[in-house]
Amino acid sequence: MTAIEKLEHEVKKLKPAELTAFRRWFARFDAEEWDHRLAADAKTGKLAKSAAASLREYKAGKSKEL
Repeated sequence: MTAIEKLEHEVKKLKPAELTAFRRWFARFDAEEWDHRLAADAKTGKLAKSAAASLREYKAGKSKEL
């Protein structure tokens, strides 16, 4: 059994209140991980290429308001 399968099994056994608490914890955890990855990518320049391409498309009129 993989680690993911073990986690799935354990999550399925949670009581409703425990599942609610787990969801809250995981949402915070996931957001923090995303923030760390984004900050690391920005620091190493990984986002610069994407930002430059986006700006080129915007200046060429290839974007639209959301």
